[in-house]
Amino acid sequence: MSRIAIIDYGVGNLYSVQKMLECVELEWVLTSDSTTIDSCCGILLPGVGAFKKASEQITSRGLDEILKLQASKGKLILGICLGMQLLFDCSTEDGLSYGLGLIEGMVDLIPSKVKVPHVGWNSLDMTKECKMLKNCKDGDYVYFVHSYYAKPQYKEAVKAVTEYGIKIPAVVSKDNVYGFQFHPEKSGSTGMNIMKNLKEMFI
Repeated sequence: MSRIAIIDYGVGNLYSVQKMLECVELEWVLTSDSTTIDSCCGILLPGVGAFKKASEQITSRGLDEILKLQASKGKLILGICLGMQLLFDCSTEDGLSYGLGLIEGMVDLIPSKVKVPHVGWNSLDMTKECKMLKNCKDGDYVYFVHSYYAKPQYKEAVKAVTEYGIKIPAVVSKDNVYGFQFHPEKSGSTGMNIMKNLKEMFI
């Protein structure tokens, strides 16, 4: 079976992501090597922490150009939590920082009318058909931990939202690039269902 490249850039909860892939019997390799990434059938970009630091780590290792090249080749790329935010053009966290620009839009702080960070279980509202969400339904709960949220330039990129003072994009995609704001590896049966969908798409 082909391997999934988990991008190693010094930021991310890698153990839980690795266990998640093992649960659905997907082989993986933790790497920042361009040749290894090119040989894999798909790419997973994890991440926790601050956008600016993560962006700097990706750029300093040359991973920004590697990921853009792989995206242009049509390889399936999935960003999780901060990894999803890094798919966008920029973020206002700690001043303006630039992301990968694989999905048009920006990342901004959740408005202060609700408690920040947004931590815990929240329900999904499906807005558009998405292969990653096959067999999921409105009201399914997933687990979030974040203070910033994506603001896609085009509404077509938003496949599911969650309500937290405002409508927050929970699943986004453009062509072969996908992002989850929530943590599927912490989202129980719904997360496992999504990971099975991911396996079907990767292989």
